Amino acid sequence: MALRLEDKKQLVKEVNAVAGDSVTAVAAEYRGLSVAEMTELRKEARNAGVYMRVVKNTLARRAVEGTDFECMQETLKGPILLAFAKDDPGAAARVIKDFAKEHDALQAVSLSAGGQLMPGSDLAKLADLPTLDQARAMLLGVMMAPMSQLVRTLAEPSAMLARTLGARGEQ
Repeated sequence: MALRLEDKKQLVKEVNAVAGDSVTAVAAEYRGLSVAEMTELRKEARNAGVYMRVVKNTLARRAVEGTDFECMQETLKGPILLAFAKDDPGAAARVIKDFAKEHDALQAVSLSAGGQLMPGSDLAKLADLPTLDQARAMLLGVMMAPMSQLVRTLAEPSAMLARTLGARGEQ
């Protein structure tokens, strides 16, 4: 069933609004996926907080105009789906990467982050970005390391004395 002009305008407006609020986008070719597989992919995307939409190429090009993802316009060819991540920069890439492991028909075409276009082969780089909680944990670990080392250094003389006295007592 063909879309009416009003429906097309609404679709472009919706995707443009989502693209304006997103930090990363992934365009992937889905040729060869069954309806059940696409439903499973959409479910995984929803659970990960990723907006995913199958959009006709001309409508997709219009939808990304005026956003950071305008650089992707030339790569939007063939049957594609667009996945946008709002909060977690690697979320959309992780969903596509994980699903593509089991389904060879899903291929990343292009990625965009911060207005920079990347080829689909860079999907793993974007997918491997830590989540916000992981980044916080890493930062906390880096900040805690000097303090932990200081505490161990301060505690070592008394521990050494206790070990020496214990060894002397055994003799």
